[in-house]
Formats: sequence, C-alpha cells, structure tokens
Amino acid sequence: MPETSIKSESQEIIEENLDYTLFSWSKQKGINPIAVESAEGVYLYDYDGKKYLDFSSGLMNVNIGHGNQRITMAVTRQMEEVSYVTPSSVTKVRGQLGKKLAEICPGDLNKAFFTLSGADSIENAIKLARLHTGRHKILSRYKSYHGSSNAAMTASGDPRKLPVDSQQATNFVHFDLPYLYRWEYGEENLLKESVSQLERIIAYEGPNNIAAILLEGESGSSGCMKYPKGYLKKVREISTRTGILLIMDEVMSGFGRTGKWFGFQNHDIIPDMIAMAKGLTSGYLPFGCLMVSEKIASKFDDVMLPLGLTYSAHPVCCAAALENLQIYEDENLIENAAEMGKYLDGQIEILKQKHPSIGDWRNTGLLGCLELVKDRESKEPMAPFNAKPDEMIIMNKVAAKIKELGMYTFVRWNYIFIAPPLCITKEQIDEGLAIISEAINIADEAISK
Repeated sequence: MPETSIKSESQEIIEENLDYTLFSWSKQKGINPIAVESAEGVYLYDYDGKKYLDFSSGLMNVNIGHGNQRITMAVTRQMEEVSYVTPSSVTKVRGQLGKKLAEICPGDLNKAFFTLSGADSIENAIKLARLHTGRHKILSRYKSYHGSSNAAMTASGDPRKLPVDSQQATNFVHFDLPYLYRWEYGEENLLKESVSQLERIIAYEGPNNIAAILLEGESGSSGCMKYPKGYLKKVREISTRTGILLIMDEVMSGFGRTGKWFGFQNHDIIPDMIAMAKGLTSGYLPFGCLMVSEKIASKFDDVMLPLGLTYSAHPVCCAAALENLQIYEDENLIENAAEMGKYLDGQIEILKQKHPSIGDWRNTGLLGCLELVKDRESKEPMAPFNAKPDEMIIMNKVAAKIKELGMYTFVRWNYIFIAPPLCITKEQIDEGLAIISEAINIADEAISK
C-alpha cells in the first residue's frame, strides 16, 4: 500500500487558510505563514508547539505584549453591559477614553473622533483639514506609509501603491526627505536642503492651496529614517506661518513605541491633529482615533461635522483602549521602552563590529531598523528600494533563517526591523539579537570583495 503522509495540525490550518482566504501584500501561492495558536508576552506559539520571539510586535502594534488578560476582562465587562450603540449615543467608556486621551495629548488636542484603523484616522484627518482650511492640497513625504485606503495610500510614498497608481486620489503632492546615512554633505546641510525644498514646493503649489502637511511622528516601515535634527520644528514654524495644518501620523510611532507617548514629542512640537491606531489598543481590537485641536473642533460647534462611521466610538473597543492606556502606566512600559531602546542601541554597536553587512542602525525607543549593505564604503544595499524578486535572494534567505530559528519580525528589502513589545527584557533582547546575528551571517557571505 502507498504511504500516506501525515499532516501536522499547523499544516492543515495553513492549507485551509490558503484555500479559502486572501493574504495582504502577498502572492497567494507558495507562502508558508505561521499558524499561531496562542501568544503571551513577547512570544508566539504555533499548533506544533514551536515558539517564536515576536521581534516586531506583530505589525508594530502589540505594544503591551500578547495575552494580557486585563484587556480580556475589560472587554468582557463592557460586553456584559452593552456591545454596541450608535455613534449618536454616548457611553460612559467613550467619555472616559476621550478624557484620558486629552490628558495624554499636549496643547489643546482635546477632541477625539474615534475610527476603526490607522487608515480611517488618516482619511478623516485629510477630510477635516480640507473642511477647516477651505484648501485642497495635501503635502506628504516620499518613503512614507499612511494606510491602504484610497486617500491614505495616495498620501503615502510607498511603492505598494504603484500597482493601483491609476486609482490614486487627487491633490496630493510629495516631497523627498533624504536621510543622513545616504546623504553625503553632513547633517547641517541636510537640514538646510530639506527645509529649503519644502519651502520651494509650498511656493510652487501655492500656500493658499495647501490644507495640510502630513508626516509620521517617527518613520516606520519605510526604514525608520530619522528626521534631520530640528526639521519638525522648522516644519511647524512654516505651517503656522502659512496657515497650513500639521497632521502627525502616530499610528506606528505612538503610545510609547519611541520612549514617549508620541513620536513627535521627541522633536518638541505640537501638531494640529494626531492620527492614531495600533498601540491605542495594542492590536487587541481594531480601533483608531483622530485627536483634533480645540481650534479646529470649535468650527463645528454650530455647523454639522461631516464625518461619520457606523462603528465610531464602539464601546467594546473604547473599553479595550482605556484599559490598554492604564496598562502602559501601571507597568511603566513607556519608561521601559526608553531604557530598553538604549540597551538595544548598545548591543547593536557590538553586533556591527561582528557583521560587516550591517551598514546602518536607526532607532528611536523600540522602533528600529538594521540596514544591510554589500559594501560599507559604497553603501550598496543588499536589496534596493522596491526590490524585484530576483534582487531579494539574499534577504529572503536571511528572513527564512530568522523564521527557522524561532523569530517573527518584519524584513523588507534590505531592512530588518526590530520593534518588540514594550514589555521586553534585556535577556529577551539578547535572545533576539542572537537569532538575527546568526541569520546575518548569510548576508556577510554575500558582501562584495
């Protein structure tokens, strides 16, 4: 009789998912995702009992770590009371969350419009900026990511939008913002040129046509590219002078990820709006928020606010978010992110001495990225921007080794992201870096001689 192979439970689950569901940003055949059965702290567990260290907090969103049952209990309590009300109704938890967010946010950013995701928050920020100013253009950065809905994706400078380029929204203008590692003329000149370029584009497009400048609090999936020192302060000065609103996208960099509540707080500015999601509930439920200044909100005191979502201020999501914010404080997670970020920086410096393929390390708190190169002098990337499949051979091998050794993290082009949950310890950082170090040996072997 012919032998029949026995499939593991993980294999069966993966096959059923592949047969009946579609996967984001991926070809649909030939992929081998992790079948996650459970998760706790900084670890994932598949159905075959294999443990994976989650070194990118899911998609940089599970900030408090996996499996915190305080969220489960908060959600359960709320559902025992009421699971849904229309957005025109109010619940106790909606007001409590709005008040808590107003306490966290600086300046007069006191009004919360609750959404379902980061893209939702960005979409509504764009709408509100245009409504408030009466202007139509939005300025944003190449090499940025703001979401996959229509306007949010158009605002992004991410090549994932190129396959649907013909469907882009109108009245978006992009500007380039180089980063220091690949800038030959020093940081002072980088700042001057970056500010000068922005001012030129504003002049070319007409400041009276520009509703808002949209920027990430700290760069994320594009490569954690640092702003030149003083850049966001200059942007804030320019936007104030020209009447252009400043929207900070804190979907990824918010809620302790950078060692502060929000990434922009590392630059000593206060924006006009903050788009948030991800760390708002640490991914336990889909939820987002747009925080708006009193000045903008007051325009609609006696005029209809033409924004709306069926699930805005969903009480169960509000409950998850409120408890999540309390966990940040009770467990000192923001302080831990800052402390572990410094430790991580030091350990990476040691790693750089061992691995000549590490060209650069960029990090703020626990939002970091290794950039791998074929040659440190020429800085030729191990895989180029928007690399084709045949240009990803080495990095795909690195990513496969990372997974084989028991780690889940985000690998893109020549970048390896390190953004673990904020509850991580030094010992767990060491564990993760040991895995990455072994995988990077593959890249070292590919270095140009």
